Amino acid sequence: MPIYEYEHTQSVCQLGQLFEFKQSIHDEPLTECPECGAPVKKRISLIGIATPKTNTEIRDMGLTKLVKRDDGVYENVTRRDNNESRYMEYGKPETMPNLSKIISD
Repeated sequence: MPIYEYEHTQSVCQLGQLFEFKQSIHDEPLTECPECGAPVKKRISLIGIATPKTNTEIRDMGLTKLVKRDDGVYENVTRRDNNESRYMEYGKPETMPNLSKIISD
């Protein structure tokens, strides 16, 4: 069951100004505190999302990052070996990353 955050709007009880409450996603949001009966409102909680931060982490996840360097020219900053082209140019398929090395069943 998800845990939701609620905030007292008028007073504070022993649960504190902010408190967490476990309830089903199908339940109606609380309008009053289960402890003291004072009015409460549901808060939007922050979530933690882990995203890769370095080009190496992106490459290790099997992704390719292309950075625009000029009109129609992109640098492959996550290339996997020296056989891969460092720059990809529009209209030149030989400069494209070799996806058969990256994608597998």
